[in-house]
Amino acid sequence: MVEVRALPANPGADPAAEVTIARALADRSERRDEHPALGDAVWRDLADPAPGSAGFVAVTPPDPEPVGYLRAIGRSGDPLVVDCAMTVHPDHRDDAVPGRLLDAGIAHARAVGAARAALWVFGADVDTDALAAGRGLRIERELWQMRVPLPVAGPAPMPTGVTLRAFVPGADDAAWLACNNRAFVADPDQGGWTAATLAGRVGEAWFDPAGLLVADDDGRMAGFCWTKVHAPAPPHEPHALGEIYVIGVDPADRGRGLGRALTVAGLDHLHRRGIAVGMLFVDAANTAAVGLYRALGFVTSRIDRCYGTDLA
Repeated sequence: MVEVRALPANPGADPAAEVTIARALADRSERRDEHPALGDAVWRDLADPAPGSAGFVAVTPPDPEPVGYLRAIGRSGDPLVVDCAMTVHPDHRDDAVPGRLLDAGIAHARAVGAARAALWVFGADVDTDALAAGRGLRIERELWQMRVPLPVAGPAPMPTGVTLRAFVPGADDAAWLACNNRAFVADPDQGGWTAATLAGRVGEAWFDPAGLLVADDDGRMAGFCWTKVHAPAPPHEPHALGEIYVIGVDPADRGRGLGRALTVAGLDHLHRRGIAVGMLFVDAANTAAVGLYRALGFVTSRIDRCYGTDLA
C-alpha cells in the first residue's frame, strides 16, 4: 500500500522538514543514477515558495520512512502552469509510488486552477515515457546535456568591433535584461526575466561576475555567455565541471558568428579556471545550436524530458 501526503508549502511554514526529506531522497537517487535528481528550481521554490506550489511525500505503511517526493511548482502567468519534479527511492520505482505521486501533482494542479500540468524528468527513459503516457502526458520538450573535453580546438574570434569583458553587477543589469529578453522572447524558462530574477541568480553562491562574459559592440550589449562552475560531487562527478549556463545573442546581431565566438570564449574561460570538461544544456529542437555544439566536439551525455497535459 502507498500513501501520499501533502506537506506544508505556505511562505510562513518552516520548510526544514520538507527540505530534509527531499535532500535525503535526492541523494539516494543521485548515488544510483549518477546525475542530479531535482533541479535548482525545486530548491529555489522550497526557499521561496511560488503561489500554487506544494510538496508531496509517499510512504508505504507501516514503514514511516519516505520513499518518494514530488514538488509541484506554480509557474505564474496566463494561464497558470504547475511544473512537477519528483525523486523516488530506487527500490520503489517499479511499484505504485511514481504513479501515485504524479497523480497527486496533477490533482494539485487542478485544485489550484492551473490550465496545464508538466513533469520534468532528468535522465528520462522508456519507463518515464510509459509513466507519463499512462496519465495522458505527452513529450513536449527534450533537453540534451552535452559535454566536451577542454580546451576545444580552433579559434573563434569576435566579430569586428566587438570586444569581450566581464559583467558589472548593477551597471549592466538593465542592458543584460534587455538583451536576454530579446534573445529568449519565446523561451518559457529564460525569457521574461525581471530585475528580481536576475538579482536572485546574482545572489547565488556560485555566481562569479568574471564568468559572465559580455560582448560589447561600441557600448551596446550584443550578446553574453554566462558560465557556471560545479564543484566536484563524488563518486559520479569526481572533478569540477564547467557549464555554459546561458548564452544569448541579440536578434539584431545574429548571423555575425557571435554565438560560436561566445561559446568558445566561455569554454576558454572555464579551461583557464582549471576545468577539464565543459557542459551545457540545449533544446533538442534547436537544430542550429545542436549543430554548432557538435561541430565544437560536444556529445550528448544525458536526456531530460518535459511531459505535459492540458487540464481543461
